[in-house]
Amino acid sequence: MAKNLAVQLSKAGGDFELVEREIPQPGAGEVRLKVQACGVCHSDQLVKHGGLPGLTYPRVPGHEVVGVVDELGSGVTEWKKGDHAGVGWHGGHCFVCDSCRRGDFVTCQNEAITGITRDGGYQQYMLARHEALALVPEGLDSAEAGPLLCAGITTFNALRNSGARMGDLVGVQGIGGLGHLGIQYAAKAGYRVVAIGRGPENAALAKRLGAFAYVDAKATKVADELKKLGGAKVLLATAPNAKAMVETIEGLAVGGKLLVVGAPLEPMEVSAMQLLMTRRGIQGWPSGTARDSQDTLEFSKFAGVRAMIEKYPLEKAGEAYARMISGEAQFRVVLTM
Repeated sequence: MAKNLAVQLSKAGGDFELVEREIPQPGAGEVRLKVQACGVCHSDQLVKHGGLPGLTYPRVPGHEVVGVVDELGSGVTEWKKGDHAGVGWHGGHCFVCDSCRRGDFVTCQNEAITGITRDGGYQQYMLARHEALALVPEGLDSAEAGPLLCAGITTFNALRNSGARMGDLVGVQGIGGLGHLGIQYAAKAGYRVVAIGRGPENAALAKRLGAFAYVDAKATKVADELKKLGGAKVLLATAPNAKAMVETIEGLAVGGKLLVVGAPLEPMEVSAMQLLMTRRGIQGWPSGTARDSQDTLEFSKFAGVRAMIEKYPLEKAGEAYARMISGEAQFRVVLTM
């Protein structure tokens, strides 16, 4: 009988374990994916080290999953066997809480989270809720599509809901797993994009990704450089460094917004006067629903936005995770089956 090769964590702080499981059978409202690729995200450390509500062990991580639908549970009508589909962080919603009744599924009070409250994509076969799946456009490679279901949707969805308009100055702080996609999306959307990194070595890459200007945070004061360019309407903060984020605030235009998508562990220290006199704001943004993921994938294919990835086989998940957590990867790490 065929088995399901999976990588799991049996306890918080434990090692990645390669195990054989039974191939799961989909229940009502579920589909089974034959996984082709799964991105390794910084958020996977939440499973590695524990501490999140709803997290039990053993748990299979992974929330950047792309594969082929190979079995349907009862009541599933919108998917068929053979569909090329993916699932991201948002693993499903309850439909009955106040957020769901208002159509705001991503803030569902009972949200299922792929790889956190449900087993994720570090395995050959996984189950997903039918409402959590996004259709992958024809011709989009599975390994490249995986990171678009987390880093991609987070930056794409944040920018398109930011209030910035074509021609506005938009800054992207950080040129990493999130930032290298954020620069591409912002440029393709018609914003004037300035990239903010640390060190001169990132300048050429930033401009190749679509930025018209680059600010080296090591060599200059970021806020002063943004002011020279007229002030940023939106500053997309992708590098999880609270101090670096705060240093950009004075470079926002009147009514400008610091839009946080990279989550620093330390608190942000901001003076109210930096916000009051110029109507500046600070906002966080979660990823999005399956429809947002599908929009991200479709736009990425249409506009030519691509994730820069490094591939590892499933059996080397521990090595892939170590590469990701080191910060040395260029820029997303993906497991392939």
